[in-house]
Amino acid sequence: MIKYGNIYGGVFLFQIGDNIVYPMHGAGKIKAIEEKEVLGKKQQYYVIKMSISNLHLMIPAGNIINSGLRPVTDLMALENIIEIFKHGESDRSLVWKQRFKVNSEKIKTGKIQEGAEVVRDLMRMQKEKALNGSEKKMLVNAREFLISELELIEGISEQQFRSFC
Repeated sequence: MIKYGNIYGGVFLFQIGDNIVYPMHGAGKIKAIEEKEVLGKKQQYYVIKMSISNLHLMIPAGNIINSGLRPVTDLMALENIIEIFKHGESDRSLVWKQRFKVNSEKIKTGKIQEGAEVVRDLMRMQKEKALNGSEKKMLVNAREFLISELELIEGISEQQFRSFC
């Protein structure tokens, strides 16, 4: 859960063990908060292990608010996202280059609802016609990011999880 407070006063926005989502990387877990000296300046860093790539990231605590890092969505919010995923409308008027740009911007936000919309729209399009190489790769990545978060939501049912696959 988010722990609100002043990061400079010793209380951190996130705590060790928190599940988080980092835009363009997917879900992960805060493994440590460490003090490091970089270029002669000591700072606190969040050490994050990402689920998809086993990548370890270090984000300065002072940059955490602007990084887009957020807690994993809870089960109540997921219900709304499932409705968007199943029943939302896709904008079919865009040519693929415009669609790719719009979808890229959605993914960069790191918001689960935006990512779910990208997955939904590309999966619908794929059923109608073959996606180009860029959109196929985008669909694979967006699904990985979405699934990495879904796996960390407490209380999610198998049926809810499968509605995104």
